[in-house]
Amino acid sequence: MNGSVADAVAALRNGDLLILPTETVYGLAADAANAEAVAKIFEAKGRPRFNPLISHVADAVAAERIAVFDGAARALAEAFWPGPLTIVAPHRDGVSELARAGLDSVAVRVPGHARARAVLDAFGGPVVAPSANRSGRPSPTTFADAMEETGAFAAAAVDGGPCAVGIESTVVSVLDGRVAVLRPGSVTRLEIEGVVGPLTAEAGADGQGHRSPGRLTTHYAPDAPVRIDVEAARDDEILLGFGPGVGDPRWSLSPLGDPREAAANLFRLLREADRERPAGIAVSPVPTAGLGEAINDRLRRAAGFVG
Repeated sequence: MNGSVADAVAALRNGDLLILPTETVYGLAADAANAEAVAKIFEAKGRPRFNPLISHVADAVAAERIAVFDGAARALAEAFWPGPLTIVAPHRDGVSELARAGLDSVAVRVPGHARARAVLDAFGGPVVAPSANRSGRPSPTTFADAMEETGAFAAAAVDGGPCAVGIESTVVSVLDGRVAVLRPGSVTRLEIEGVVGPLTAEAGADGQGHRSPGRLTTHYAPDAPVRIDVEAARDDEILLGFGPGVGDPRWSLSPLGDPREAAANLFRLLREADRERPAGIAVSPVPTAGLGEAINDRLRRAAGFVG
């Protein structure tokens, strides 16, 4: 199944689900305004309903139809859209309460994938598109993996090739004049601070973490147990290496130690390693600076703890 933009839009308008590519991960998409369609996503994924969904729109003008943006939100949108940044702002109209998990805020972004934006532009409204995996599993970054996970629930599917970024978007709340990173991603804290100045709150201290998806303690997890920050694999484990000469090149997140390459490969390699049915998956240390913050966040959750 590899549908056209017209097929994708027809599915959304019919209240059905859609496999949608983005630059971050593949999404399982539905009309954000249609609560019955949104409910199908939660059922297909086995996702807790207290976990809000991100609404994807074609451009910043469309974003401000559903969210109230202040100066900081507009500056972030101008700097990073289209791209892997989600802005959490007060809800204005047009997104179902179920998609917002009953909150008075809405999470919104303009994806940087051309085919996704073509679908959004033709549809004309917000589309929720959480990762197209069963809840808690590694996010799919290829069309084949998305179809394997939740394709049976979708009425249409768009093949957009491998996802260039490979991890979910950075989520930033812009509420009551305070800016906080709720979920790290490929847009780093330093880049955000370069636009809005020093962050005025942290997610934990600000009490806004519940407004972002992707914050469950166990998340992105393969079936095999995951150990992180290790130098060598145990018997019957697969080692996902990072950096020159670390482990089998087939399983390297990045032979050159490039965080962007590691992010793009992370979920794909977790999935491929898991298919080998190892006793466990070990992961070499990845520096925490910059994009490494997001990579380590995903790895900690895959391992079942958040430090």
